[in-house]
Amino acid sequence: MTEAAARLIALDGGDAEVWSWERKITGTCRCPERCGTISLSVNGADVAAERKGRRFRASVRLKEGKNHIVAVCRHADQQECSSDAITLLQRLKNRPTARIQVSIEPEGVVLDGGASSPGEASGAPIVKHTWRRRKGNPAFLSIRRPTGSEADRRILIAPPSVDGEYYVSLKVVDAEGRSDTATTYFVVENGKPRSVRWDTENPAWVEEAVLYAVVPHNFGPHGFHSVMERLGDLEDLGISAIWLSPCNATPTGGHGYDISDYFRLRRDYGTESHFRKLVKDAHARGIRVLMDFVPNHSSIHHRYMKHAQEHGKASAYHDFYDRDEDGHYTYYFNWWSLPNLNYDNSGVRRWMLEAFSYWVRRFDVDGFRVDAPWGVKLRRPDFWPEWRRELKRIKPDLLLLAEASARDPYWFTEGFDVAYDWTDALGRWSMGKVFDVPERIVARLHNALTNKGKAYHEDALICRFLNTNDTGKRFLTRYALDMEKVAAAMLLTLPGLPCIYTGQEVGAEFEPYKTAGPISWEDEHGLRPYYTRLIGLRRSVPALHSREWEILETRSEAQTYAYARFDSNRRRSALVVLNFSAVEAKADVQLTQNSTVFAETGRLVDLLGGEELTVEPCGESAIRIPLRASSARILVPCGDERSATSASHERPAAITDASRRRKQTGRG
Repeated sequence: MTEAAARLIALDGGDAEVWSWERKITGTCRCPERCGTISLSVNGADVAAERKGRRFRASVRLKEGKNHIVAVCRHADQQECSSDAITLLQRLKNRPTARIQVSIEPEGVVLDGGASSPGEASGAPIVKHTWRRRKGNPAFLSIRRPTGSEADRRILIAPPSVDGEYYVSLKVVDAEGRSDTATTYFVVENGKPRSVRWDTENPAWVEEAVLYAVVPHNFGPHGFHSVMERLGDLEDLGISAIWLSPCNATPTGGHGYDISDYFRLRRDYGTESHFRKLVKDAHARGIRVLMDFVPNHSSIHHRYMKHAQEHGKASAYHDFYDRDEDGHYTYYFNWWSLPNLNYDNSGVRRWMLEAFSYWVRRFDVDGFRVDAPWGVKLRRPDFWPEWRRELKRIKPDLLLLAEASARDPYWFTEGFDVAYDWTDALGRWSMGKVFDVPERIVARLHNALTNKGKAYHEDALICRFLNTNDTGKRFLTRYALDMEKVAAAMLLTLPGLPCIYTGQEVGAEFEPYKTAGPISWEDEHGLRPYYTRLIGLRRSVPALHSREWEILETRSEAQTYAYARFDSNRRRSALVVLNFSAVEAKADVQLTQNSTVFAETGRLVDLLGGEELTVEPCGESAIRIPLRASSARILVPCGDERSATSASHERPAAITDASRRRKQTGRG
């Protein structure tokens, strides 16, 4: 074929990566009067094309890996001319999909893998089902297999008597030797099994977790190695899980919210081997690992965006980005270098699903803090439920945290386990101005904690914090040490998921977006033992990590606030009293029917300070609590202090793929 002939017919788009098994191929024929037929040669096989004037199109099925496509024009005189070839690199894997259905039957728990499906491209039938108990289940699972045609795909589990979560995985293999694995779990409560509410229920470990936000370049100069060097400190602090700031490839460094490759790590943090070792070492210390993921937008320097900008509508990636009515890519705020992805494109949705699941499958990460999920919600609100189902199919005890307001019920019904302590305004911390005016702290705090009287969704679990990457100067810098200590006591005794940010436990003072290098880890204020004590109480006192609580009316000459905490059965209680004033005070706490236990014994023990107090009545169903300046008390009835900490704080056990328990109380 001569160069002149090649120009007579051409394919649109050029070489590209694709994220779907079927692709619409288009092109232009510049000599329609000469062409009798136009077809596409797809990996050597002919596919007829539809013609309309000079344009032609055809839908083709792609194979895994490289697909070579050429357009061929056949003339009436039997001559042919062909286009230049394009190569479409299929990024999807042609594997089957394992699925497990759980049902509770009179004879036991039935797990059925019959809904598993063949590979999308090959359709090769599934020929083998292999079931496996996860390590770390609360008790041994006795598995019975039926006979006959269901012998492989269906199993019956005798109900265990020990309460907790029980995890079982299914590996399916097709006739071509390709495989996929799914995992499910069921819960035993009060000796009886029940199925899981997959759309809203989070795993047990989240209920008593304390999260720690890790910025690797602030930890030290060696990225993942610097984080690994401090895992022992995090374990001793009592941390349950770490959230790593974005680790994907980025062209600019910094906090890395401009992703240039969702399947690669940023070089300044380390290699895949380093990351895999970080996850493994954290798991050995009982610490789970979450990644900060950025699916709303990519970097403007992502290869897809660069190609789209260079080739316009001719680019295979032009439609990967959301565009306005004038065809310009969209972005939020002043984020001009962060173009929004187009979630109406099925290839984009599949691309992101594969990106998330890649880090779960390959590196065993334990969840994601998802950046700007509200953007995807605005453009494609049905994506997040689809995303949750796929990720939880692979690893159901993942923690899915939305950087979005917990006041919006959407996040707890449409994909996520936890959401941020924001107001209704995007990005605004509910306590952002609570501490600015000393004499108004209590009123503002009450509005923040109660959403100004508006109820949270029954499944709302709130990520609470004093510092994040977006709060600028650290809380300690803005409000001083005394206020930090009272606020920390509040943070770690409120219901929700408390998060400690890089260096907070040693009083590090810096601004995340302005600090490119390591921070100082010298504990100049002696804060670390205080945080360690609070975290230990948080995790060991059931009342402090449940969702059950009640705000109590408090009268005082100072800024004092009180609330009662109850375990999930309301059998054990703790009374938290906070003094935000820089003077000693007495707080008259009005008890309710649920909290009269704090007056019955006449004595209370302060678990935080180790002090025993005599209860002083001050009116009907009210007690008076003495408070030092800028202090907090965590009180239990005298004699209950041992039972209150019955699960005494110990170093967390290694992660063995199973959680201990989960009871969804519906309290926010």
